[in-house]
Amino acid sequence: MTEVTFTDLGLSGPLLKALEVEKYTHPTPIQAQAIPLLLEGRDLFGLAQTGTGKTAAFTLPLLQRLNKDQKQPGRNGVRALILAPTRELAVQIGDSVRAYSHFCSIRHTVITGGVPQHRQVKAMSRGVDILVATPGRLLDLVNQRHVDLHCAETFILDEGDRMFDMGFIRDIRKIVQMLPRERHTMLFSATMPREIEKLAREILVNPAKIEVTPEVITVDRIKQHVFHVQGSRKRDLLHELMADPSLSRVIVFTRTKHGANRLADQLVKSGVNADAIHGNKSQGARQRALNDFKDNRSRVLVATDIASRGIDVDDVTHVINFDLPMEAESYVHRIGRTARAGAGGIAISFCDPSEKKYLRDIERLLKRPIDTAVNPLGAANDGGQGERRDRDENRNEQRRKPHRGQPAGKKFKAHKPKNNKAGGWEPKREEGNKQHKQQPEGARQEQRGQDGPKQHKRPTKPGGGNKPFRRSRNRRDAA
Repeated sequence: MTEVTFTDLGLSGPLLKALEVEKYTHPTPIQAQAIPLLLEGRDLFGLAQTGTGKTAAFTLPLLQRLNKDQKQPGRNGVRALILAPTRELAVQIGDSVRAYSHFCSIRHTVITGGVPQHRQVKAMSRGVDILVATPGRLLDLVNQRHVDLHCAETFILDEGDRMFDMGFIRDIRKIVQMLPRERHTMLFSATMPREIEKLAREILVNPAKIEVTPEVITVDRIKQHVFHVQGSRKRDLLHELMADPSLSRVIVFTRTKHGANRLADQLVKSGVNADAIHGNKSQGARQRALNDFKDNRSRVLVATDIASRGIDVDDVTHVINFDLPMEAESYVHRIGRTARAGAGGIAISFCDPSEKKYLRDIERLLKRPIDTAVNPLGAANDGGQGERRDRDENRNEQRRKPHRGQPAGKKFKAHKPKNNKAGGWEPKREEGNKQHKQQPEGARQEQRGQDGPKQHKRPTKPGGGNKPFRRSRNRRDAA
């Protein structure tokens, strides 16, 4: 937080009243920098992760401009478009718009996939001031002529790098072509890959740039620990940690959707209220799981990376990386679910031997090592290497012991195979080959000459005859 207040930023009375209801008095650094620039009408490129307050940073000046210049959008029309990569993030942005516009005459709606479209079509029939949408469903409704983007005054692209990761860049370029050339544009991204940098040059005009370093945020406010544990012991370690009541609101991240479902079911069987959220679940099921977690009906929310930037829940005490992410940036977004709004938090990671390369990438991004925690299961904190050393030492000790009946002080000699003629081991012949081995070579050749080459006889007809018998395929002929 900063020493500046929202009143100092030049916000209008209705917005200040809404912020007072939400108990927000001091802006975050990105809000203090972005709001004055956006009120001036500047395009903006913001580098900031979720949890820094960037939703309010672009929502508050947008609401002030729209409320000041009251226009009626046409049928199916839109005055401002906000694009989000996931359904959860779109819903949360919609909730923020609703909260901040409580004392303004602003009409808005949210369009996402995973739910029937008839309510969304009905909401768009009269036109809206603010439309929050995901790219896929928005293009569907635009192609069906239920949404008209030709009169949009403002375009906001949130989580641009996540859009790129999910393959939405082509859809975004299609949507940008449908927007008017003269517009107010904002782009927010946690990282800046080349594709996002190229997109920024295409859609922004002389933009102001604001950067909030995510590494500094995570290191300063979140206590990070790593447990080195075998993959087969991760589940036992999680159950052991959940016995601590201080883990009251926990988000557990897995790498796969199936793994999230299985882990949530196992937690429920062990007596822990848990639910899973991932891309294969319907929008209704994902929203119910998120609401149960927000209302403390679920103690644990098991999620995949698709939800790592779409979960905005206050007072998350712990984030547990059950599986380390393959990309170091995803680690930053995961643990950013805790330590929201200036609070502190704890991030715990499980690392098995196959994930050590991911851990090195994360530590390289953070520019510091993550503290290694003591494993409560009692195993060595080296991914089972201590147990492996103990087994090897026991095996070597057994090899050093003398055979039965051998004097203890006599040096043990290694066993040599009996069938070792020329220094190499040869397999024993089968029992049936012993007779050939005992006969001399000349006798075997003489026996082959007397018997002649072995011939296979073909079956003949019953009753004799030299003509070979061939079984008929016709049952009537055979009868």
